[in-house]
Parts: sequence; structure tokens; C-alpha cells
Amino acid sequence: MVTLAEVAQHAGVSASTVSYVLSGKRSISGATRHRVEQSIRELGYHPNAGARALASSRSNIIALMVPLRTDMYVPVMMEIAIAVATTARLHGYDVLLLTGEEGPDAVRRVTGSGLADAMILMDVELDDERLPLLRGTDQPSVLIGLPADTSGLTCVDLDFRATGALCVEHLAMLGHRDIAVIGEAPAVYERHTGFAERTLDGLRTRAQELGVRLLHRPCEGGYDAMAVTLARILDERPGTTGFVVQNESAVEPLLALLRQQGRAVPEDVSVVAVCPDQVATQASVRLTSVAIPAQDMGRHAVERLVAKLEGRGKDEVVLIAPELTVRASTGPAPSAL
Repeated sequence: MVTLAEVAQHAGVSASTVSYVLSGKRSISGATRHRVEQSIRELGYHPNAGARALASSRSNIIALMVPLRTDMYVPVMMEIAIAVATTARLHGYDVLLLTGEEGPDAVRRVTGSGLADAMILMDVELDDERLPLLRGTDQPSVLIGLPADTSGLTCVDLDFRATGALCVEHLAMLGHRDIAVIGEAPAVYERHTGFAERTLDGLRTRAQELGVRLLHRPCEGGYDAMAVTLARILDERPGTTGFVVQNESAVEPLLALLRQQGRAVPEDVSVVAVCPDQVATQASVRLTSVAIPAQDMGRHAVERLVAKLEGRGKDEVVLIAPELTVRASTGPAPSAL
């Protein structure tokens, strides 16, 4: 087995410097830290977990709280979780995955047991019940998501408010004046989940600024629910020519129903989705979309958490700017041709 002394020799530093990089007890320059971490990877060094925990009073574990709800698109959540786990390993941490809907109880369990050195929380609500506990503990934490009040917190997220605005701008530029938003399941809005609420706020605000009529309808997803939702939209707003979809499970049913009704995409109606690139590119019509930067969100969260563990982090809000990719599902509104 590779020893700590061999890592030190390979990196050209002292054994104590390697130890400080592993434990985080002292501040080490970025260049030296990078050299040591590279030697660790190249040599395949694995410190003894038990000895390391005793010496540093740390477990070198990050707790990731990701409730797997039936009304959420689990593949995105798991892609973020994988990015968290991969980045954590690069920094010498393992990940403890907590998938239950325990809320504050799970936070108390982690902070009171010493199971983990720090926490990353997902599925953040605007008034999340877990936040008072986070603010009341010295244990570092990062949210992947944005609550209403971010004071005393570190948050990483896609700028969903800007995402909503970008979708409206794109359709308005193409001449669409009646836009329907097919949203997440009703329970997502009932919980005031941050990403959904912020997207909707961005959509409504920009639509008002641009003089566009906007109709929002939540949808459970699936063919039957989408059929009811689409019928309701077209009954209320028969002139609808643009759709924004923030519900991965509703994408293909919507496209199928539009075909059945003889509405061609994008000649008669245009569709923009907020979804992973894989969903957009594999749909029956390649969708114009704003991608969910799952890997970037997971990586940024871990990097800021590690900075906190090493005493060099600060509370901040990191919003990733949205990027809209134009594909085959959007075109000029029929009246604009």
C-alpha cells in the first residue's frame, strides 16, 4: 500500500504538508494543494479512514439530502447527486445519501450524530423548514436551490427566474402573443418549491413587460393528465400558439396530442422546454430548450462546501446563467408569417 511519506516524496513536499491537505487543519496554497492531490490520484493513496477520523475529529463524509418524491423528475436529481459524489471524491470525501422526506429531523440527525462533516440539501422550498436548523449550527452546509431568504446561507442553482424570462423572450421574438405554461405537478407548487416558483415568476414578469398573455397550468404528467390539461388550455385560450413546458414527463404526451389534433410543430405551435438536453434531443420533435446544468450545480456545491470546511469559504449565492438552445420545435407564430 502507498504510504503518506511516499505521497510527500512524489509531490516534493513534507509529510506534514500532505497531512494538512488531507485534514484541512491549516491553509495550504492552491498550487501546493493541487500538486499533493495530483500525487494522491497518481499513486492511488487511500488514507486509513478510522485513523484519519480520530486524528482530525472528522468523518470525511458529506451528507446529501435529496428527497426522492414521486412528483419530481428523479433522473435530474440523481444526475446532480452523481456530480456531488464524483466531485467529493476528488476532494477526499465520501457521500452519505439521505433520500427520505424527513425534513428537519434528518438535519438534526446529521448534526447531532457526527455522521458527516457537512451537508448539501436539495429540493429546497421557499420557506424550507430545514433552514432555521442550518442557521443555528456550526456545521457547514450548501443548498442546491434557492429559498426566499438566503441570508446566512450558501446556495447554488440555475437562475430559474432568468430561465423563465428567456423562454418568454424567445417566443415573443417569434411573434407569439398567447403562451401557455405547462408546469410541474400541483404538489410541487403547493410546497412552494423554489425552482418552480422562480421560473413562474420570471415567466410572468417578462410576459407582462413584453405585452404577452400568459396562462399557467400545473400538470401531473403522463398522457391522460396532459390531455386534460391541454384541453383546458385550448378551451380557455384557443389562440395559444406557444407552449413553455417545465415538466419532463409531459413533454412527449404534449407533442403526441398536438399531432393528433393536427397542430404541426413548429408551423402551428411552438414548444420550449426547461429540461435536460437528453430529454430535448430525444423527443419526437427536437426541442428548443433551456438545459438543467446538473453537473455544474453538483460540482459548484461541493467546491463551496469544501472551501467552508477548510475555513476559506463564505456565505454566497451562485446562480448559473441559463442558456437557450434553439432546435426544431420553435418558429414564427402563424399570425407573424
